[in-house]
Amino acid sequence: MRTIDLASGERVPCLGQGTWMMGDRPQRRAEEIAALRTGIELGMTLIDTAEMYGQGASETLIGEAIAGMRDQILLVSKAYPQNASRERLARSCEASLKRLRTDRLDLYLLHWRGSVPLAETVAAMEKLQCEGKIRHWGVSNLDTDDMGELVAAGGGACATDQILYNLSRRGPEHDLLPWLGERGMSAMAYSPVEQGRLLGNPALAAIASEIDATPSQLALAWVLRRPGVIAIPKAGSVEHVRENRAAADLVLDVEILTRLDALFPGPRAPRPLEML
Repeated sequence: MRTIDLASGERVPCLGQGTWMMGDRPQRRAEEIAALRTGIELGMTLIDTAEMYGQGASETLIGEAIAGMRDQILLVSKAYPQNASRERLARSCEASLKRLRTDRLDLYLLHWRGSVPLAETVAAMEKLQCEGKIRHWGVSNLDTDDMGELVAAGGGACATDQILYNLSRRGPEHDLLPWLGERGMSAMAYSPVEQGRLLGNPALAAIASEIDATPSQLALAWVLRRPGVIAIPKAGSVEHVRENRAAADLVLDVEILTRLDALFPGPRAPRPLEML
């Protein structure tokens, strides 16, 4: 598995596992746990979740799935913006740790920007770091201007910005991704296949078939082609996890990339960061 360097120098897998809407349906619990464990076995040891996902149900599911394997995992969770103050972030973190059955998070993110001043959130993250509750911290859904404010507020140690980025959402390429790259900050791409909507594109399917890949694998490989970008697709079945894992081994040549650029043009001007 190819790795990406965090700003700290720590290397993490370029392909991880997202868990949005996992843990919501009891009848799928065994299948979802098997999927997560298969991903870990295949090297997809970065697992992303959030206190928002099922109001903690996703974290509870992950805590069960990684039992006995915690030291193999790079565990990521996210806090609601209203919980990003000095007092409330500590409580949110403790609740997430309890649900995940662990004593620390490897990466803790502000889920999106709210009314709490960024400087206060930075201070709260650094306190958790000093206490050993989190190893690294970062943000999610912050655009270029927001990131500039974050650094100015003392947030230069931010490890990553988790953003919506895929073939149909290429706005970050104009300024945000270059900005992050210049500062050694990684980007973590959520919904890298647009929650499955890209898979219905017949032109994408035709290109994928030419290289003996599925549309999902082609879309994932396209995201992974870019240095400094980590993809975190969700897969609720073992078969889907194996399909995703194979995408990390796909190398797209110039011709394929040119055709994808024509099919999904990149931005010619700045665009506001999109969210799902």
